[in-house]
Amino acid sequence: MAAQIYPSILSADFARLAEEAKAVEGADWLHVDVMDNHFVPNLTLGMPVVESLSRATDIPLDLHLMIENPDRWAPQYVEAGAGSVTFHAEAAAAPVRLAREIRAKGARASMALKPATPIEQYEDILPELDMLLIMTVEPGFGGQPFLDIMLPKIRRTRELIAKHGLELWLQVDGGVSASTIERCAEAGADVFVAGSAVYGAVDPGAAVRTLRDQAGAAIAAAPWACDH
Repeated sequence: MAAQIYPSILSADFARLAEEAKAVEGADWLHVDVMDNHFVPNLTLGMPVVESLSRATDIPLDLHLMIENPDRWAPQYVEAGAGSVTFHAEAAAAPVRLAREIRAKGARASMALKPATPIEQYEDILPELDMLLIMTVEPGFGGQPFLDIMLPKIRRTRELIAKHGLELWLQVDGGVSASTIERCAEAGADVFVAGSAVYGAVDPGAAVRTLRDQAGAAIAAAPWACDH
């Protein structure tokens, strides 16, 4: 199980997005937060910026839609250049139909859960997804401290993935850094979104490699990975 690092451009310089993407060329994917100031109390970039960014980098784009009505908008972000689109369970009217539509358009389908949203009620639809995102902060703003109380939820999610024999990536987002990434990996995550831990570093590319090494070592030693 290889660890994957997704630098979040929410922590990058928005005036230099093409250069900021180039600074993390060794990253697995580039994480792009789309917020509408309705589902979350913040407003970020939209579809025209995603289209421009997709042309400016060869790193595949992982879109995290923190928006109302993702059933309408998510498929359009695939057309804008996203290789993976994450919608929130709390906002989607028909998550299975939406996941299938995203996949049909050629992208990976992912669903996110806020910290207070339990995983258990979504067990039956996990086979419809390529990735599940466990938020380890409240969505809406970067730079928040990691919520340790999410670790049991990550473990329960990994157990459900194993129970059903799924090749489902388990992503964590929020407060992921050199001091928290190993705990996330031990609990069951294999995809890590890192914002300030990457773009706040002197060398963002080196930060990506260091985080990947840390997570990879933790995964290799984790009971869940040994049993996979």
